[in-house]
Amino acid sequence: MYMAYGWPQVIPLEQGLCPSSQRVIYFKVINRLLLVVSPSHLELWSSSQHRVRLGKYKRDADSLRREGENSQAVWSPDAKLIAVVTTSLYLHLFKVHFSEKRVQIGGRQPSGLYFATISLLLSEQVPFGDMNLSVSNIVSDNRHMLLGLSDGSLYGISWKGEFCGAVGLDHPIRNESDKVTDLPHPVSNGIAAIVNPGAPISQQNFIKRPAIVQLELCFPMRLLFVLYSDGQLMLCSVSKKGLKQVESIRAEKHVGSGDAVCTSVASEQQILAVGTRRGVVELYDLADSASLIRAVSLFDWGYSVEDTGPVTCIAWTPDNSAFAVGWKHRGLTVWSVSGCRLMSTIRQIGLSSVSSPMMKPNQDSRFEPLVSGVSLMQWDEFGYRLYAIEEGSSERVLAFSFGKCCLNRGVSGMTYVRQVIYGEDRLLVVQSEDTNELKMLHLNLPVSYLSQNWPVQHVAASKDGMYLAVAGLHGLILYDIRLKKWRVFGDISQEQKIQCKGLLWLGKIVVVCNYDDSSNTYELLFYPRYHLDQSSLLCRKSLLTKPMVMDVYENYILVTYRPFDVHIFHVKLSRELTPSSTPDLQLSTVRELSIMTAKSHPAAMRFIPDQLPRECASTDHLASSSDGLVREPSRCLILRANGELSLLDLDDGRERELTDSVELFWVTCGQSEETTNLIEEVSWLDYGHRGMQVWYPSPGVESFKQEDFLQLDPELEFDREVYPLGLLPNAGVVVGVSQRMSFSACTEFPCFEPSPQAQTILHCLLRHLLQRNKSQEALKLAELSAEKPHFCHCLEWLLFTVFDAEISRQNINKHRNNGLKSATSFTLLEKTCDLIRNFPEYFDVVVSVARKTDGRHWADLFSAAGRSTELFEECFQRRWYRTAACYILVIAKLEGPAVSQYSALRLLQATLDESLYELAGELVRFLLRSGREYEQASSDSDRLSPRFLGYFLFRSSYKRQSTDYRSPSFKEQSAHVTSVKNILENHASYLMSGKELSKLVAFVKGTQFDLVEYLQREKDGSARLESFASGLELIGQKLQMSTLQSRLDAEFLLAHMCSVKFKEWIVVLATLLRRSEVLFDLFRHDLRLWRAYSVTLQSYPAFFEYHDLVEALEEKLAAYANSEEKY
Repeated sequence: MYMAYGWPQVIPLEQGLCPSSQRVIYFKVINRLLLVVSPSHLELWSSSQHRVRLGKYKRDADSLRREGENSQAVWSPDAKLIAVVTTSLYLHLFKVHFSEKRVQIGGRQPSGLYFATISLLLSEQVPFGDMNLSVSNIVSDNRHMLLGLSDGSLYGISWKGEFCGAVGLDHPIRNESDKVTDLPHPVSNGIAAIVNPGAPISQQNFIKRPAIVQLELCFPMRLLFVLYSDGQLMLCSVSKKGLKQVESIRAEKHVGSGDAVCTSVASEQQILAVGTRRGVVELYDLADSASLIRAVSLFDWGYSVEDTGPVTCIAWTPDNSAFAVGWKHRGLTVWSVSGCRLMSTIRQIGLSSVSSPMMKPNQDSRFEPLVSGVSLMQWDEFGYRLYAIEEGSSERVLAFSFGKCCLNRGVSGMTYVRQVIYGEDRLLVVQSEDTNELKMLHLNLPVSYLSQNWPVQHVAASKDGMYLAVAGLHGLILYDIRLKKWRVFGDISQEQKIQCKGLLWLGKIVVVCNYDDSSNTYELLFYPRYHLDQSSLLCRKSLLTKPMVMDVYENYILVTYRPFDVHIFHVKLSRELTPSSTPDLQLSTVRELSIMTAKSHPAAMRFIPDQLPRECASTDHLASSSDGLVREPSRCLILRANGELSLLDLDDGRERELTDSVELFWVTCGQSEETTNLIEEVSWLDYGHRGMQVWYPSPGVESFKQEDFLQLDPELEFDREVYPLGLLPNAGVVVGVSQRMSFSACTEFPCFEPSPQAQTILHCLLRHLLQRNKSQEALKLAELSAEKPHFCHCLEWLLFTVFDAEISRQNINKHRNNGLKSATSFTLLEKTCDLIRNFPEYFDVVVSVARKTDGRHWADLFSAAGRSTELFEECFQRRWYRTAACYILVIAKLEGPAVSQYSALRLLQATLDESLYELAGELVRFLLRSGREYEQASSDSDRLSPRFLGYFLFRSSYKRQSTDYRSPSFKEQSAHVTSVKNILENHASYLMSGKELSKLVAFVKGTQFDLVEYLQREKDGSARLESFASGLELIGQKLQMSTLQSRLDAEFLLAHMCSVKFKEWIVVLATLLRRSEVLFDLFRHDLRLWRAYSVTLQSYPAFFEYHDLVEALEEKLAAYANSEEKY
């Protein structure tokens, strides 16, 4: 797994003599060197820790005019020779020679880089130079190179400059069997005979073939892929001698859908990636007759081929676990083999965004890298850097930094408890100890170690996740997460003798797989974590050859060699492992197993401990043995390079296939002794194209030999932007990581930030326990998780998945049994409800699941969960009014509208008493809507009406002072609406009489209560102010005008009072708000009111703060009076 981090770096390129040709024609990384070929010059850069230009070759203007610009190029696998074909079909051979002049970088340590000289060895026109042909890209092996020509032929050239001749592959047509069908002309074995080695095929026959636009050579698989200009892709076989015998290349079959534009092969995975004109990348399994595996694109992210254009290039990571895709018009994306989007330079468009995914000319696009498309891409040999060149650009190369996840593959073991991504010079560690929020910590390696041992190559975490072992080119260092300290070798000479090829943790011991280049042998070194020194070396164990995969469990180490030889060692440690003691470690072989198989080689193997029930552990007969409960594991999981997951019995060598398309897995059984481990019941988890799969042992004594091995996976499908890294067993969650981008105005490009994400698996574990009738164990597991922030969501997801499965089963039984219901059809649903009923979240969970499912199935749900009215009543008594409100719709569906209206009216009064006005507003809208529907559906006027119920049940503690029951509006309303209106007006009168004005405003806004109509009717009732002075003082205390919200509430009330011309309230509110214009407009027409207002404010000491307002009003009124006298 690869995840981008940091800002893209820029490598500047020199401008050549051909500014019109703004492109780079060739781009390659070999042996920590980066070669860039432009139309007029070549540049050689280092791609190691320091990116420095080491050499260049610039062609002069006369050469460019005579022989043409550089058109195609290839670099020999040993990085010593460069071949270039020009537009005039001249072949140039260059030699790369490194001088003894060292590049000075700075710092104490030498850089290890030397300047290079690129010299021209050969310049000669190719034999077909006068045929007006164009050349495709060039592929090569150690001795020969191969060109594709525009007449459909292949041409071979040796690295010595010898022209080997041309051969014409028939361009076959596709038939029903997808085999090769030759065109009707003399051929032999699907190829044309070479009549003249120096002449192209176009002279040998007159059959018109499409031009070859790309060649892709996979020498480990002896395959050559030929891409034609019409989009056809041909799979060809190559002889064991490579490209020396061009005539031995045979066309085998068509691959792809006929619109291919580029292709790339992952030899390790045996997967062919084909880019199409549709902007889609198709993956084909070369081990299975080139069958289509899957296709990936940005369609699901809102981007079509009109946005991105066709695919221009595909680049696989060095370990073939991911691939980068570049498009012609915009951006690049990195995908995992399973189809998870790991990184993308294209800005994510939200669903609510009004902007189109297509980049518009007036948009600020400088923050998006490669916004004009991608022409070439290359990974470095370690996979830490992705180099890309923008379409139409020859000025720079962009380098994206990537970190790799410790996926427990090969000879390095990794615990799932500690999630680590490692880059070339740092570790990105997921932190989850101090807070429930996951954070990513960037941990830089010590410069003293990294300067000589760049880059990081292996990382392993201890079983508890508190120690990290990191190995670079030589030696290793340890990091204590608790103390935040590094431990290194004290003797650098000892460090340089270690070439780490793998790391394991054996308790407090670090196991290093070391390669000794002097003897060409491999060995295991055992170091205590408290001291890295030769004097503290506990044991040295020689290995037969290079190990393929390794694993450790307790005191057992598994080592597997090619082709498939398994050796298991037992480690015995005598005396305590402390600095003050002299511990002795002995290693003995306990099992050797050689397996003959034609399957793909293993990429990872993990011991499967024998699972012993916790309650039986203390009484087991093994308790008296020297190793306690630890015994030699008899099984292990195998993940092969092609993604196949199988279970190997180490006793009889029998291998059982489990599933395929798997990228990683974690063995969880027997890995933790903590009582808070929530995944004890799980055997292992795996992740691949199907998402996350959870595996459980079958019931029985020999659980792993049962054929009905239990597997649950639908609930754990990860987001296709989140890649899982590991587990937090104490929290019952899977930790994943996704890409985020942060933008800054001071940088040209965004910063890529890996963001950790968490997804719970608790619901899956609980469901499994309930399926196995382990209700008590499920309850204990749930109680351990009750304080977790995701607990309520887990219970909801558990009930939803169980209920959804019951609905599906019921539908199947309905069709099979003509509607007969099984007596146990709701057993699991009832068990789930009984489990959740032990927690206060039960009421929220049940109603949330009901709202997410079809109302036609609510009766089945509440037959197991309890009657909806009883659940409502329980919430009502506990004053959980928001939850109770959610049950109203369920009651309306199951019990009828009359009961739901009765419940809603009760709840409305309660919410008003608690000042929950938004919730009250929702209840009002429901009651008015359901009232109309109910009255239309029923004409029985003798039923118990809501108004009658409201009269007896919802009388407010405040007795209304005045109610105009003769109001026409009351007579026109139905009894149901009148009942609701009575409750609202009672509450409004209660608030107005107590001058709870802030609550009154919230009440009006939340329930949409008609305040204007109410004020018109209550001017002499509850809304009346006894006196101006007392009203101003009281309302000033209720409305604290120093706060913004209080001022907004006063403005709201003032607007309503002005609409009904309520002078008493207008004067008070305008004074509190100091709205002099409102007061002036009022007083200029009523001077008697002004005099009373002025005298009151000036006579009360409490109103001293308003004296300036009075003076201002007095001046305005005097000026107004003078102006009136003049007229």
